[in-house]
Amino acid sequence: MNARSFVAGINCSLLIATLIATLIVTAAATPQAQAGDQAWTDGHKKPAGELVKVVREATRRFRDVRIAEAEGYQLHFGCVSSPDRGAMGLHYVNMTLVGDGILQPDRPEIIIYEPLPNGRLRLIGADYLVLSEAWHANNVATPQLKGQLLHLFQSPNRYGLPDFYTLHVWAWKKNPFGAYVNWHPGVSCEAFDGEAH
Repeated sequence: MNARSFVAGINCSLLIATLIATLIVTAAATPQAQAGDQAWTDGHKKPAGELVKVVREATRRFRDVRIAEAEGYQLHFGCVSSPDRGAMGLHYVNMTLVGDGILQPDRPEIIIYEPLPNGRLRLIGADYLVLSEAWHANNVATPQLKGQLLHLFQSPNRYGLPDFYTLHVWAWKKNPFGAYVNWHPGVSCEAFDGEAH
């Protein structure tokens, strides 16, 4: 074996090892994305994650935003978007639920809508939110719902809130990055006119 073929063999082995390590790290880092194999519309029947099923059942009536408003949900933060990650959409927040320091899978603190060009709003998911201080007054561990850990947003943040935990659940519009990530690349704020509907 000459030096050139020996070096080529080492380079090939390193490339394969790097590829395997990358696949292992990616698989380990995306358990929530894998849990996102859920039913998204009545026409797509994939196995649904337990939390997604609960959110769909709990929010089905909120397809009409007027029902959400009648139950204490009001628009806050405008339409939340990112220049490079898509958007979160319109957050209709129930401040009574936010302030209680309790997380209940069937009572999300926030209902999420996407503004449509025709002026209507489409229900796309829910968001759970609990203030860190309120949560840790009675709990030690990071909050979770049905096995899904909430994400910590520290202060200062764009929402003007103290440290808080949040979990988006894209129960009504499939997110290619998973059901429980913060941003949705397929959601747009372009049709938002600045008004609650």
